[in-house]
Amino acid sequence: MPVARILFPLPLPEPFDYAVPDGLDVQEGSYVAAPLGKYERLGVVLELLPDSAGEGRKLKDVGGVYPTPPMTAAMREFVQWAARYTVSHPGHVLGMALRSRGGLEPSPTETVYHLTGESPPRVTEARTKLIEAAEQLGAQTASTLAEAAGVSSSVVKGLAEAGVLRARSMQTDLPFDVPSPNLPGATLTDEQSEAAEALKQAVSARGFSTFLIDGVTGSGKTEVYFEAIAESLRTDPEAQILVLLPEIALTQAILSRFEVRFGAKPAPWHSGLSDKQRRRTWREVAHGRARIVIGARSALFLPFHKLKLIIIDEEHDGSYKQEDGVTYHARDMAVMRAKLEGAIVVLASATPALETVVNAETGRYHRLQLSARPGASRLPDVDLVDLRRAPPERNHWLSPHLIHAMQETLAVGEQTLLFLNRRGYAPLVLCKSCGERLKTPGTENWLTEHRYTGRLVCHVTGYSIPKPKVCPHCRAADSLMGVGPGVERVAEEVRTLLPDARIEIFSSDTAQGGEATRGIVERMEQGEIDVLIGTQIVAKGHNFPNLTLVGVVDADSGMKGGDLRAGERTYQLLSQVAGRAGRAERPGRALVQTYAPDNPAMMALADNNRDGFLQIEREVRAELGLPPFGRLAAMILSAPSAQQVDEIALQIIQQAPNGEGVEVFGPAPAPIAVLRGRHRRRFLVKSPKNIDLSAYMAAWIARLRLPNAVRMSVDIDPYSFL
Repeated sequence: MPVARILFPLPLPEPFDYAVPDGLDVQEGSYVAAPLGKYERLGVVLELLPDSAGEGRKLKDVGGVYPTPPMTAAMREFVQWAARYTVSHPGHVLGMALRSRGGLEPSPTETVYHLTGESPPRVTEARTKLIEAAEQLGAQTASTLAEAAGVSSSVVKGLAEAGVLRARSMQTDLPFDVPSPNLPGATLTDEQSEAAEALKQAVSARGFSTFLIDGVTGSGKTEVYFEAIAESLRTDPEAQILVLLPEIALTQAILSRFEVRFGAKPAPWHSGLSDKQRRRTWREVAHGRARIVIGARSALFLPFHKLKLIIIDEEHDGSYKQEDGVTYHARDMAVMRAKLEGAIVVLASATPALETVVNAETGRYHRLQLSARPGASRLPDVDLVDLRRAPPERNHWLSPHLIHAMQETLAVGEQTLLFLNRRGYAPLVLCKSCGERLKTPGTENWLTEHRYTGRLVCHVTGYSIPKPKVCPHCRAADSLMGVGPGVERVAEEVRTLLPDARIEIFSSDTAQGGEATRGIVERMEQGEIDVLIGTQIVAKGHNFPNLTLVGVVDADSGMKGGDLRAGERTYQLLSQVAGRAGRAERPGRALVQTYAPDNPAMMALADNNRDGFLQIEREVRAELGLPPFGRLAAMILSAPSAQQVDEIALQIIQQAPNGEGVEVFGPAPAPIAVLRGRHRRRFLVKSPKNIDLSAYMAAWIARLRLPNAVRMSVDIDPYSFL
């Protein structure tokens, strides 16, 4: 019997060999059930070995094969490459590709009833109501029809026996509508047409290449890559397209644009889906029937049958970095997956990451530039408000200059967006009597006050408690006060300043789920909100035609800490926020409140000089050998006590391999030194660009034997330094 080498989605070091019984159709890539320990488990056949591989070995048999097309060779290679690169078990990566195991089976079925056209032999009020419901709703289950008609299910049974209704079996997970590439798109400018033509030619050539659509906010990047999607659908009847977005909120907002352009909504994939929706998308992708998929970073690990085009919208966004479990950056992984698939990958951004810009300048990526907005709209004017010279009033957060601009904007019937990247009412709660700062138990994280809910919340761990009446430390009554502003506190100030304005908050607290997000976006688009106050969720891809003023409440908050990308991220975020203004005929402006107007990021923002800012960033990082001119990896240890983690960290540093040009910094306490009761220490490893840092970290880990109480994680190319 041939031998199947099976990888399981478990933290195991290698695949296992199994015998393939006669009559069982097992192929490379098949999804199979095989015994492992006491249970049969799901696995994927990485390869089939000849009969001779099983000679002299007592192998267990493969138990069964799932009725799903095999995982492609490119996907199997991608799983193993991703595991090597991220220094993870291949089974952990495979688990990300098997996140909806219900999709391995055919769609469940249910019995539905539809009208036959026959008249009932006896007419009653209940039967009449049910027939009317069936006429309106079409084929539905008995319970659905009965509920809609306000009658019992026995009425359905009676009409079925009388021949008025006919029962049939129907799949509960219906296929997605097929998109059409031939519907008319938007009228493109000459610049957009040139970029779209370059993408269409690459798609027609059917080979791997990477493009960067580098376009200012509002320049029509989406319309350009729509043309690439249409060309891919036209040239290959089996081609599948993946569009990655950094936020669920964007996924919801852009679905309607796809439906208008292609006559069908894409298959969605993100954490907000129900199990049924997730199962449906996974199955349709694996069978090659879902032609366009739109989703968050995890969609990159879906088992596409024939992936030919990947779009990474807002490619600079930090949300593409997965920090938990297998740590990876979806942008970088997408480029490798496209290479293995022989596909085109398109990165789109108004503020591309420095890594991407350098790749474009060195010729690794093809750069397509969109330098202007189409039509009458133009980029907003950006003015810096120096808070050292024009500070807000005491215990207020908006400067006189910004307040005056908001009043003017409201008076002419236009909209204002205030941006502050802090949720809740106040980011810190302390006791006026003893100075105690309220923290999450077992951590050093401050609790954020949410005044609308009356709770104190940790935005790192999710810990939440009602706001205490007395200080937990000194027991003083009514002594707890919020320090600093969050979006709720800014909203409170705006309500006092503009009592007639219609004000809403847009954050992950107020927009929980797709419906809430769509509601806020639609109200803003329809002019039902005068002042929208939001966190970074407002910066991403929204188009509000009547928005003419953007106010940044605290532009300096992102500059703090030891993050090497702090300046770049601040510039990107503020540029994206400012770009929400003036996207229609009305001109826009942005007022940026800062205590550091001479910071390079602030000066570049005011001068609209992105390339000048990136040149400064490039020179600093090149001199220090930091990405993209060098490589970084992080190792994070945690243990129940500071003494234990320090002792283990000192043992680990002594085991570090020698590597030419490799520098190891640490161990040092992490900025969040205690998290969920565990003490944390970090190592940072820096190497030249030509060093295989993943292999170095894997060799280091192979030397270690950690106590059970100590946990370790590795992050290749870290984006978070907490």
